[in-house]
Amino acid sequence: MSVKLNASQLEHLKKLSNDSNVISALAIDQRGSIKKMIAEAGNKPANETEIVDFKKAVSAELTKYASAILLDPEYGLPATKVRDPQSGLLLSYEKTGYDATEPGRFPDLIDNQSALRIKNEGGDAVKFLLYYDPDEPDSINDRKYAFVERVGAEAKENGLPLFLELVTYDGKNENASAADFAKVKPHKVIAATKEFSKPQYNVSVLKLEVPVNQKFVEGFTDEGVKPVYSKAEAAKYYKEESEATDLPFIFLSAGVSNELFLKELQFAKDAESTFNGVLCGRATWKPGIKPFAAEGEAAGRKWLETEGRANIERLNKVLATTATPWTDKVEEENTVNA
Repeated sequence: MSVKLNASQLEHLKKLSNDSNVISALAIDQRGSIKKMIAEAGNKPANETEIVDFKKAVSAELTKYASAILLDPEYGLPATKVRDPQSGLLLSYEKTGYDATEPGRFPDLIDNQSALRIKNEGGDAVKFLLYYDPDEPDSINDRKYAFVERVGAEAKENGLPLFLELVTYDGKNENASAADFAKVKPHKVIAATKEFSKPQYNVSVLKLEVPVNQKFVEGFTDEGVKPVYSKAEAAKYYKEESEATDLPFIFLSAGVSNELFLKELQFAKDAESTFNGVLCGRATWKPGIKPFAAEGEAAGRKWLETEGRANIERLNKVLATTATPWTDKVEEENTVNA
């Protein structure tokens, strides 16, 4: 079954992809976490200029090797101006984090942002992050459904694809890295994938977690850690996630190392997941923060030029043999299959 996008959305989606119609995009729309990482690496409070300058360095040095970059309008707009001319652009619509004043991890939109403004800034897509627990009460989740419906309609009206990033959680367990959450994560990720593939949300591309915590998969655990899933069980969850949607979907790196992320992609391919690329963040550039903050911009750029580039080139090499073209899943609206 093919998903229908309008001609403008398709044109922008092509700008975000490589020649094989695979999305190999770089994500650096983090705000609070980058500020914290720069402060820790530099052993002093981080200022706004450092955050902007690091995003500019990443954009200038690494978009030469990525099909697109995801940035935020709060600190990232200067970085959009120095990206490679062939690199597409996604811009975030949401504030960093979530509303902590009430239960439910509700999203907040950036006050002076809109899909039209994203388009006018040269953006090729609206990116919206939603924290979602399918097992939360309807009183919480119905508000989230309406929220995504509004964002999706707005993106489509402005001719932009909507990339919906889903991050699952357990409303009864705050420790997302624990074995207890690993046990329920596949259910939550797969349920989220099914829900937001429904047409009323007007999602163009899902940005998804892998359906397991790979560090609890047999053969991937640290010494002394008891596996939660066998390899066969984990592979079954990867395939179920893939079969839960007709939409193009890409994987987020979720803060894991470059090495582990590449292994996850190969595992997904072996499990017959038909994923269509990645939006890879910290797995690409995170170690570059230390030289940037501790030794200065020149040292940070040198790391990006060498190790950061190597991370992306390894990623691109793996994607070439594991990811499938999103064009296999999409057609233009008002066309009829032959």
